[in-house]
Amino acid sequence: MPSAHEEVTVGVVGGEQIVHRTMALARELDNPSLRLVAAVYADEHDAHTQASRIMSRVDVMLFAGPLPYDRAVAAGRIPVPATYVPAGGPALPTTLLRGVLEDVFDPRKISVDTISRRELQHAYEEIGLKVSGVRVQEYAGPESAEKFLDFHRKLYEQGKTTGAVTTVPSVEAALRKAGIPTLRMTPAATTIRTALTTAILMGSGAKLEESRIVTMIVRVPGSALPAHASPSNYWYQELKLSLHRELLRDARPMDAAVIPRDEHSFLVVTTMGSLRLATDNLSMAPFLGRVHKELGILLEIGIGLGRSTREAEVNAQSAVDKAAADGGRTAFIIGPRDTVLQLPADRSHRPERSASTPESKGAQVLALLAERLDETGDTERVVDAEKVAELLEVTLRTARRSLRTLVDEGLAWPMPPSHSSKVGRPPRPYQLLVEKLPR
Repeated sequence: MPSAHEEVTVGVVGGEQIVHRTMALARELDNPSLRLVAAVYADEHDAHTQASRIMSRVDVMLFAGPLPYDRAVAAGRIPVPATYVPAGGPALPTTLLRGVLEDVFDPRKISVDTISRRELQHAYEEIGLKVSGVRVQEYAGPESAEKFLDFHRKLYEQGKTTGAVTTVPSVEAALRKAGIPTLRMTPAATTIRTALTTAILMGSGAKLEESRIVTMIVRVPGSALPAHASPSNYWYQELKLSLHRELLRDARPMDAAVIPRDEHSFLVVTTMGSLRLATDNLSMAPFLGRVHKELGILLEIGIGLGRSTREAEVNAQSAVDKAAADGGRTAFIIGPRDTVLQLPADRSHRPERSASTPESKGAQVLALLAERLDETGDTERVVDAEKVAELLEVTLRTARRSLRTLVDEGLAWPMPPSHSSKVGRPPRPYQLLVEKLPR
């Protein structure tokens, strides 16, 4: 039986349909320490009014989407942590399928609000439809939502669309009243469960001062290590220093300590409040996206919460093992009562391949480079753009593009620029990971 201080009360604020659905999904979590209090509104403008009625009785607020959340925050102070169910994700393909099956609209010629153009493109690529005839207006705050109705209506009246997809119930009602074929994109069950887990973790950290210790383990995955990642391997030690420097850069705003843990990992210690700020209320992973962009490494990141440093570190170890099993493409959080949350590198993250296939362009380039280097007796496998241009007999521009492809496919690691007496920016060397080529 959990002790009383582990109980968390979540206030669920939204329209009647999504509140009832969230309550039903919460029961499936089978968490006896979780309590839910509902606040239902008829219009998003009333989000703060309805939330105010339950604020004194909850540890954390979960809003039905970004719009009611933003409206509530703008309307007045919320004295407890608050988060929301994100839009998009698997909900868009499901809505498009409904549109086809129910003969509501042609999905190749519709207007969509709230989600980003990038997320729209990914969804259409996955289902094999062209996106050229689809119009989108992203959500950028309550002011942008005020324009959703006119956005959909004008396009339909001009004959540019066959229907609309919206996330806003009041916009859906107005469009239907105007005779415009419309479907509302409602969050998928997995999205709601993840948002509930986020709310539970936020509520746990806010309720208990002794539970606010956060420990992160940041580890270089074994699959990305060279054959001899030893203390005597100069380029690997240079890479470790670069990684330490990048971690310190991101850790300063969190007021976090970064400590080398072993030859391949670091320990990061901070507080729950700082973690929430750094991860945009537990919606995206710390370090992961930027380190991958800067150094080309898909890190394994595990985050542990606990009432003591020891408990937090034990949870972090379990979390980093989960990240390793997932391929290091997302971070994991483990909190009280083994609550698990998965964080993407960013809100609309699509993990890139960490290993190449035999048919990939990167594998072909790496194999050719390895062959040319073997001919010269070079066993270090460290090159820069000039060296690649020379070996492949291509322009510098093409060489730089080839190196970027190798990094993206996990077949090369960018290294710190070497000190040079030449004027201008020093060339960046890259360690080729030839051992990752298929045998």
